[in-house]
Amino acid sequence: MAGEPGAPDDHIETLIIGGGQAGIATGYQLSRLGRPFLILDASARVGDAWRTRWDSLRLFTPAKYNGLDGMRFDAPSVSFPTKDEMADYLETYVARFDLPVRTGVKVDTVSRNGHGYVVNAGEKRFTAANVVIAAGAHQIPKAPPFARELDPSIVQLHSFEYKGPAQLKDGPTLVVGLGNSGAEIAFEVVRTHPTLIAGKPSAEIPAKHGPRAARTLLPIIRFVGTHVLNLRTPIGRRFKPKFIKLAAPLIRVKLKDLASAGVEQVARVVGVRNGKPLLEDGRVAEVANVIWCTGFRQDYRWIDLPAFDDEGMPIHDRGVVTSEAGLYFMGLLFQFAAVSDTLPGVSRDAKHVAKHIASRSPSDRAARATREEGAR
Repeated sequence: MAGEPGAPDDHIETLIIGGGQAGIATGYQLSRLGRPFLILDASARVGDAWRTRWDSLRLFTPAKYNGLDGMRFDAPSVSFPTKDEMADYLETYVARFDLPVRTGVKVDTVSRNGHGYVVNAGEKRFTAANVVIAAGAHQIPKAPPFARELDPSIVQLHSFEYKGPAQLKDGPTLVVGLGNSGAEIAFEVVRTHPTLIAGKPSAEIPAKHGPRAARTLLPIIRFVGTHVLNLRTPIGRRFKPKFIKLAAPLIRVKLKDLASAGVEQVARVVGVRNGKPLLEDGRVAEVANVIWCTGFRQDYRWIDLPAFDDEGMPIHDRGVVTSEAGLYFMGLLFQFAAVSDTLPGVSRDAKHVAKHIASRSPSDRAARATREEGAR
């Protein structure tokens, strides 16, 4: 076994790091092309990235758009699956297509080794001709530095840790961040706790979320996000830099829904005063709980390769790192189109990356050379 003293490395043609939908979709496409690969995932079970989210979470996209290539999502087409149903779908998908996944393997470093790559994961060591980074665009919970200055008696949770209102103390709760996670969590918490929400949304989808919108509005949005806003179109290329920095609009729970439920919208949190959250308008929020819905940050420092720009973001062409032959990314924001990091868009990017991997495999190069020789 790799990792034992004196034991040889585990070698595989392609290692996929991350067993979420991006990694699994890439594995499926490689399997269709007959290429060997192995998926490594830090979670104990396939789908756990979904299972560990808050209990009441439902997807925004209906079931008809949530299936990966080769297997539809088994639910009414315009229903909105729970996070556990999504997790179970991924687990069933892996089993149905017999995709090789090793769970409980957290990758520590990726580096070069001659013409290939070395991947270290605890005591395990793998070598590979190709590495696909599909570990997710947003992995590390983010909160402001002053969060540590809050009074220790205040319960603090990030949305990544939040499961339900039972985790909270009695008393008022401040939800920080008015994106979709913040809006949905505040809408739930206000049923049991007086609730404030800090911030302003970037925008709101101008339609009620639900089955009717899934039948009428969503197909249009999906078409635009897939076929119009992509790197093949001038408008897509112009839109990409704005899209990456743009916060998502409120989709299911809107400002009027929060107000009707009794959630009080307040100014953004700018610091701490006497152990309590300080708002931009000078008000101090007297609360017993704070839920940070302040997003996640990207951190690729564990990849010891010159494949990143000055801001630490991957330099790639549709997920292919041209400066590092055999290195790929999957599941990135606007990897090719506005839907690239979503379930409806991931399979197309996976197909492109898998074809590129197959094109550089030794057997494919030999076959191509034989065909070319025969044509002379």
